[in-house]
Amino acid sequence: MTAAPPLAEIESPAIAADAGPLASPLTASSGVAAAALSASLLAACGGGGGDASGPDTSGSGNPGSNPQTSTPPTDAQAARFLAQAGFAASTADIATVKSIGYSAWLDQQFAAPRSQSHYDWLSAKGYNVEAYRFSLAGVDATLWRKLIGSPDQLRQRVVLALSEIFVVSMNGLPISWPGLATGAYVDMLESNCFGSFRALLEGVTLSPAMGVYLAMRGNRKEDPKTGRQPDENYAREVMQLFTIGLTQLNPDGTPKLSGGKSTDTYTLAQITELARVFTGWDFDTAAPNGADPSYMKRPMVNTASRFSTGAKKVLDVAIPDTADGAAAMKIALDTLVAHPNVGPFIGRQLIQRLVCSSPSAAYVQRVAAVFDNNGQGQRGDLRAVIRAILLDAEARQPSTGPATGKLREPVVRLIQWARSVNLSSPGDLWAIGDTSNPATRLGQSPMRSGSVFNFFRPGYVPPNSQLGANAITAPEFQLCNESTVAGYLNFMQSLIGNGIGDMKPDYTADLAVAADANALVQRLALLMTGGGLADATVATIATAVGSIKADTDAGKLNRVKAAWLLLMAAPDYQVQK
Repeated sequence: MTAAPPLAEIESPAIAADAGPLASPLTASSGVAAAALSASLLAACGGGGGDASGPDTSGSGNPGSNPQTSTPPTDAQAARFLAQAGFAASTADIATVKSIGYSAWLDQQFAAPRSQSHYDWLSAKGYNVEAYRFSLAGVDATLWRKLIGSPDQLRQRVVLALSEIFVVSMNGLPISWPGLATGAYVDMLESNCFGSFRALLEGVTLSPAMGVYLAMRGNRKEDPKTGRQPDENYAREVMQLFTIGLTQLNPDGTPKLSGGKSTDTYTLAQITELARVFTGWDFDTAAPNGADPSYMKRPMVNTASRFSTGAKKVLDVAIPDTADGAAAMKIALDTLVAHPNVGPFIGRQLIQRLVCSSPSAAYVQRVAAVFDNNGQGQRGDLRAVIRAILLDAEARQPSTGPATGKLREPVVRLIQWARSVNLSSPGDLWAIGDTSNPATRLGQSPMRSGSVFNFFRPGYVPPNSQLGANAITAPEFQLCNESTVAGYLNFMQSLIGNGIGDMKPDYTADLAVAADANALVQRLALLMTGGGLADATVATIATAVGSIKADTDAGKLNRVKAAWLLLMAAPDYQVQK
């Protein structure tokens, strides 16, 4: 993706020299004109295809240097890495990465202990009592608690990515204890995010939340008398979305062609056949409507009388008629994980969530190769895959090609800002809430996707744009429109100005340099973009911020708030390079 236009090229909010800079909300026709900003965002990522070949301009070593063992020589390179590998770059984190290098920082994060689980936090807060049996109360709070406050930010970033691939939405859980089911599902992702893909897939498959969301829980064998057939929902999605995708792939993620046409990975008959494997599974409890919700954190169990008997197949692999429910599922999941599509299919999506929207075929192939073999003969080692994604030359040595980078999804922008200003909740309330409303909030909220297809599709190409003209995928742009641009800025304006609930931003470090508008903006640009903010954008924001008098504490605070809002409105901040 190309660099965004300078902020001066879009309509910016006027800031009076003595007025509070965050006084009035934005609309689609006033303030930062939402339509203009949306168009600028779309233009910001335009261009044709490109690769990461060419000389190394990152300063991180020679073109042949190995990112696995390199250390970033500049603060900007360390900050850029931290934005991909986590959410935010504190000055302490930057210093650590510069001191020990990329790979050692990853080792530290892989080994970091997990903070209190979502299920345990919800239980400790009393959400496991009868009054909350059908409630989602507390779930948004615990999700923000970890995304913003947990120190293991690599784990939290990967969990967020996985939650957008293996989608369960709070909007589709019409059961008792939906909040605890959601919390337990995210805990399961957290338990498996650095392990094997095979274990992760089994955790997803047998999760009570997924069982409800994709109708595998209670799925029963066929009944010739009534004409009942097993539900095919999970059988379809475990192939289409969770493992092998719709079309046969080359190792680099491009479609295999036969006569110029792609080849399907499975047929309708194969979905029907696989659906028989996913029968007989239910909650591990005799009292699903009882007062004890602990079964929501246990894998589902198989009831033999409801399991479809007889021989079965998964793709072209036979499952013998002697296999019970657990054995049949093991063969099915083993077969799907062994399929050559999984490495490029899942690897590409993880690259999209962490590094760039339209990775080169060579990048995908390198990551897929690590998925196939971590160097020790192990397939699906997620720790090795994450390392390969983040330490690949295309991640660490960015090109200036037009397909470089990604639009930061709204949730990631909020989390990055919150971590950068040490937003915390002294009362352990984390009262940000549901941010799904596109007109007044972010148009996106963790675990609240509108469907199993996530907030955006991995193959989405924005229409009527330079991206569309060049067939460049940019999934996050599926959330970008006039309403969401204005809603995001209004919400961030409120947060930057006032915080929310007991969550107040800490601007101490910013206030220390607020007398120098350029130094203030440069500081924020380093932390938030890793040097990715155009000089013209920095100059424009600094000029606006400098027009606010800083001869009082209130004036300095207004400068800080204005600087944050203008930076987060800038298209070349929103496009992660």
